[in-house]
Amino acid sequence: MSTLHVIFRVDGSEYALAASDVLQMESYTGATRVPGAQDFVAGVIQVRGRVVPVVDLRVRFGLAPATATLDTRVVVVQARDRTVGLLVDSAREVIKLLPEQIKPPPQMVGEAEGGFVRAVAHLGNRLLMLLDFAKVIGEEALDVN
Repeated sequence: MSTLHVIFRVDGSEYALAASDVLQMESYTGATRVPGAQDFVAGVIQVRGRVVPVVDLRVRFGLAPATATLDTRVVVVQARDRTVGLLVDSAREVIKLLPEQIKPPPQMVGEAEGGFVRAVAHLGNRLLMLLDFAKVIGEEALDVN
């Protein structure tokens, strides 16, 4: 059975999250900084009357932050009772992935960058990295997979 995934780009690489976990995608016009927050937290935004923290995936992945463009998006993700926005370079695609397209990441990839990649999907000549949302937001105990 295929599952829908939201595809987004960060620094030229493509990543995916299950569409069932994505509430919406928003244009990014900035976030309100929060004193004392971890460096990868861009701040908070308001989404449908809720205050949502925004994780800058560039910073979280050890890259330099980028200036927002018209393509910059916040992918709002909900896992259990946690709602977090992921700041990405662009997000415009939803695709179906079959189970046979999804493989465990090579050991070096799975261990790199804090283990943020839980699987790799082959889609034609494209490689998509499926993220471990709990690790990305720094809450491994969430266990959303």
